[in-house]
Amino acid sequence: MSKIIVLEDLSLIIQQLKSKNKKIVLCHGCFDLMHPGHIKYFQAAGEMGDILVVTVTPDVYVDKGPGRPVFNETLRAECIAALECVNYVAINKWPTAEETLRLLKPHIYVKGQEFEHLKDKTGKIQKEHKVLQEIGAEMRFTHEIVFSSTKLLNQYLNPQITQIKQIKNLC
Repeated sequence: MSKIIVLEDLSLIIQQLKSKNKKIVLCHGCFDLMHPGHIKYFQAAGEMGDILVVTVTPDVYVDKGPGRPVFNETLRAECIAALECVNYVAINKWPTAEETLRLLKPHIYVKGQEFEHLKDKTGKIQKEHKVLQEIGAEMRFTHEIVFSSTKLLNQYLNPQITQIKQIKNLC
C-alpha cells in the first residue's frame, strides 16, 4: 500500500483514525532537498502523536526563487514516503497549508524551531496559526538540527544542476 494519498482520501483516513483515538500530527513544507534536518524534524514530529502526515507544497506554489523546486512534487513526496517515521504523504493543492489544515484537522501541527516566534517573511506561519486556533489544533515546534535546502542547493548543487541542464539542451 502506498503512503502517498490524495488529500480528499487522506481526510477520510484521518477521520477513521481519529475515531480510533489516534493522535494525528501534520508537517507541511516544500522539502525540496531531503537532508538530515528534515529527517530529524520528521522523527521528532512523529514522536508527538500516533500518526505522522506530511503534506508537500505543489510545484506551482513553491516560492523559493528561480529554478525551484529542483525536485518535482512527486519526487519530493516519494522521498518523504520512504521514511519509516512517516505514515502518510499528500501533495497539497493550495499555496499554503491553511486549507489543508481545515480539511485534515490534525491534533498537532509541527514546524521547526526557526518558526517558534511565529514570524516568517511570507506571513504564512501567522495565517496557519490563526487556522489552528479556528480548528482547535495545537502548534508545536521541534528543536533539531536545522539546514537550509536553499543554502545547500546554492552552495553545493546548483553548479552541477546548471551543467546538467546545459548538457540536456545540447542533446
